[in-house]
Amino acid sequence: MQGFLSSGTLGFHCTKNIGKNKSTISKEIRRHRIAESGYNPNINDCVHKKQCQKRNLCSDCNNQKKCSMCKLQDCRKVCNEYISYLCRKTSRAPYVCNGCNCIYECQKPHFFYRANVSNDIYLSLLKNSRTGINLSRQQLFELDCLITPLIKQGQSIAHIYATHKEKIPCSMRTLYNYIDQGIFTARNIDLPKKVKYKPRKKRKQESTVDYIYRAGRTYKDFERYLLEYPEANVVEMDTVHGTKKDGKVMLTMLFRNCNFMLIFLLPECTKDSVTKIFNDLTESLGVEKFKALFPVILTDNGPEFKGPEELEKTSDGIERTKVFYCDPLASWQKAKLEKNHEYIRKIIPQGVSLEQYTQKDITLMTNHINSTARASLNGRSPFELAQLLLDKKLLDILHLEAVESDKIILKPSLIKR
Repeated sequence: MQGFLSSGTLGFHCTKNIGKNKSTISKEIRRHRIAESGYNPNINDCVHKKQCQKRNLCSDCNNQKKCSMCKLQDCRKVCNEYISYLCRKTSRAPYVCNGCNCIYECQKPHFFYRANVSNDIYLSLLKNSRTGINLSRQQLFELDCLITPLIKQGQSIAHIYATHKEKIPCSMRTLYNYIDQGIFTARNIDLPKKVKYKPRKKRKQESTVDYIYRAGRTYKDFERYLLEYPEANVVEMDTVHGTKKDGKVMLTMLFRNCNFMLIFLLPECTKDSVTKIFNDLTESLGVEKFKALFPVILTDNGPEFKGPEELEKTSDGIERTKVFYCDPLASWQKAKLEKNHEYIRKIIPQGVSLEQYTQKDITLMTNHINSTARASLNGRSPFELAQLLLDKKLLDILHLEAVESDKIILKPSLIKR
């Protein structure tokens, strides 16, 4: 406060300078003002001064006059009925002595408002009000029995919260905090995303060369195509390897509009293997349905995809899709598919050979992944959206079906050999 303000000027300055009502400032000052002594021990300002009849309150005092006249002791210190006059300026706005010109002469109790002290008190109160657990022991036990087994199955907190929201009496962020504090049986080690990764080394940008197969199919061409056909459903495509050695790989395809992923087990990572999947799907669905489901495909520059003409057209020369390629070293351009690969790695860790698996195993894994609820889908699973947005025939021919939420397993134990 600047100067010693009256009630009227207090309200005017509060509203004009800091945009707060005068009653708000008044409550803040009275709540956090600090009392200081600031009196002269040689002056008695008790409200009972004129009517006081107290005698001999001082120890070893022979004075028979009123205690108010005693020079040996200050009656403020020995009389339990002492009441000081209150300054009129501290009993009404502005309630404090900040800026008062009479402060050094006044013998009344002094009150001051210190902004830094008040702020420290506020922060301490704010912190303490949010500490502790806002659940009973019974609620914690029931919550632990609900989420810990599901976490042990490899399910994410987002999936658990989406499928059991009505049974969870706290937010998803609070669940993470409880696990971090060790309140549940599940620990941070059971949450794969809690693991801290070392900073990755940045690669030097290599010069990008547009090879013949990329002519008219670059990422810029892809963006221009979407501007012309904004309603086209984009399918992202990639391969996932088990080991660095040659052998079986997984071909993954993800529909952007619903995050639904298809996974095919290829005998080898070649153009012929990928083309065979396209031909088999075309034969099962028909050219028109294939074209409706896979109008635009965005993939990377892997050698298994460097035959765009064979992918875009059937053996009879009928066009069935449009293929575009991401820029080199720009996997973020098909980020949704890369993100979904994390679910695969929960079940088949990197470095595990795919030779031991069959397409039936891969289909089982696909069903569990697509049945997992996602926070990005507002608590829905990709399978739920696929039933609304994709042709049911695709799900039938690939034997794709939903898995009950509590039976979803996202760990190697799902298809462990």
